[in-house]
Amino acid sequence: MSFSFKVVLPLFITFFILSAIILSANFIYAQQGIAYIIVMGGNCLFFLVSLFVFRIQYLAMYNSNPNVFIRQVMGSMLIKVFACVIAVMAYYFVSGTAFNKPAVYASMVIYIVYLVVEVRTIMKLNKTKHA
Repeated sequence: MSFSFKVVLPLFITFFILSAIILSANFIYAQQGIAYIIVMGGNCLFFLVSLFVFRIQYLAMYNSNPNVFIRQVMGSMLIKVFACVIAVMAYYFVSGTAFNKPAVYASMVIYIVYLVVEVRTIMKLNKTKHA
């Protein structure tokens, strides 16, 4: 049940790959009018939220009561949605007229990537003997 680096390695790999893609595509972003720093900030935000939520789900998976895992999955979904909404609203109010919709849309694609990696990892761990 120990929460080790090996368990969250897929999230770290995803973070580094997405960071490399964002950094290398910075020139394309400038041509399309996408704010690079907002996309990178979204990547960092979703990585940190995914780590936090993954830990919650991982610990709940080893509870003897199966309802705990379901409650934690539902709660983690709420945490991620509220984090997204708060981040977008904060960016909207701080940026004012400089609000960059394409950067927010690109960040939402990053959210989906982290969601897929997190669900695949939890499903793979759920097939182990303790789940």
